[in-house]
Amino acid sequence: MQRFALILFLLGATCLTACGDESRPSTVLPVTTGEFVAGVEDSFPRVHYERAGTTLNDRCMVRRVKLNRKMPPMYVNNLPVGFC
Repeated sequence: MQRFALILFLLGATCLTACGDESRPSTVLPVTTGEFVAGVEDSFPRVHYERAGTTLNDRCMVRRVKLNRKMPPMYVNNLPVGFC
């Protein structure tokens, strides 16, 4: 039991040390907002991001609703995929 507690303590201390590293600069990613672009269906427009281009999908893959232009895209093969 004491060995388990010691291993758990050392693991926790290692995680806290790695997470609290102050030598790495903290970066804040800019908020990316896109603009809706007319597609085949008016109710499901694609989103065009300034640096990334137009999304591959026209609706959310999870809920099958309109894309959220304020949510940053995820990239698949360097092409943006939008989410809701």
